[in-house]
Amino acid sequence: MSAQSGRHFLQIPGPTNVPDRVLRAIAQPTIDHRGPDFAELTLDLLVRTKPVFGTSGPVVIYPSSGTGAWEAALVNTLSPGDRVLAFETGHFASLWRDMAERLGLIVEFVPGDWRRGADPAALAERLAADTAHGIAAVMVVHNETSTGVTSRIPEIRAAIDEADHPALLLVDTISSLGSIDYRHDDWGVDVTVGCSQKGLMLPPGLSFNAISDKALAAAATARLPKSYWDWTAILDTNEHGFYPYTPATNLLYGLREALLLLEEEGLPNVFARHSRHAEATRAAVRGWGLEVLCVNEREYSGSLTAVLLGEQHDADKVRRIILDRFDMSLGTGLGKLAGRVFRIGHLGDFNDLMLAGTLSGVQMGLELAGVDIDPAGTQAALAVLRTA
Repeated sequence: MSAQSGRHFLQIPGPTNVPDRVLRAIAQPTIDHRGPDFAELTLDLLVRTKPVFGTSGPVVIYPSSGTGAWEAALVNTLSPGDRVLAFETGHFASLWRDMAERLGLIVEFVPGDWRRGADPAALAERLAADTAHGIAAVMVVHNETSTGVTSRIPEIRAAIDEADHPALLLVDTISSLGSIDYRHDDWGVDVTVGCSQKGLMLPPGLSFNAISDKALAAAATARLPKSYWDWTAILDTNEHGFYPYTPATNLLYGLREALLLLEEEGLPNVFARHSRHAEATRAAVRGWGLEVLCVNEREYSGSLTAVLLGEQHDADKVRRIILDRFDMSLGTGLGKLAGRVFRIGHLGDFNDLMLAGTLSGVQMGLELAGVDIDPAGTQAALAVLRTA
């Protein structure tokens, strides 16, 4: 095999491209995680992470993948046999459901077609019927990475409030944090789950829980087994800038630099940039004569776009051609969408020219794979970018 010139285009919806500033920060020498310099770093990070979540409350930073933060949200707030309500919005919502069941929770899984977000009306109906308040928590994926569908969390919160129901609201923001407007406090979320390798522009290895007062109160009586994920231990040591176990020191250096980048651009500008790139990508998809998987324009994702191909085409074949010919990685179809969709990630450290190159590569790959498209698709995207 001969070496390929130029840069690899990593256009999966996470892990995303890591900015040079963040890579340089991670490359600093490791310091004593029991010393004063580390304490200063931790205390600074615990303040800087809060605006990204839209919270004034505590944020826990774990050395783990986002899956660990899923588990932390459950084991710190719930007890064996508790009932939880979840929505089938895609592959990752299904995996979170599976985890909850393995932990001994009873999950009512509201069925979905993977093309729409969590249904506030369906939630209102189920909570109204739960007059005994047996449902302990509602689990929702904000931005479903497998489908490019964003659930309307404010409407979910409104449905809970209108039912006057005490259920906790647990929300996964793994592929929306730092990319799509999100407001933990304003939307009344009790536990927000996040991770490092998507909108925060870091390698995998850090995860987050943003925690409400109500969730902290629930933790006092929660009886699911926990040790590593225990909020009490980490919050206690975080007060002094430390951890109850060895932290991911160099990733924390990178996190500080990534948060500085977001602050310098300004979160409203970050969200507007992602929204513009998403709009341009959808314009290309429609210009090609293809179909965006998400069917509700109120639920379009700013982080990624899932493209649905007809049954006569194999989406994975298209991805292979694009990787082999143009050195670009696209997201595969997951679960029941395998072979039917490919996913274009447009989140993180990303600009207009990078998007133009991405969409040009997709268009050439589709043509080489024999997919009948209108080559005006990229021009439709460029028109959006020019007028923004």
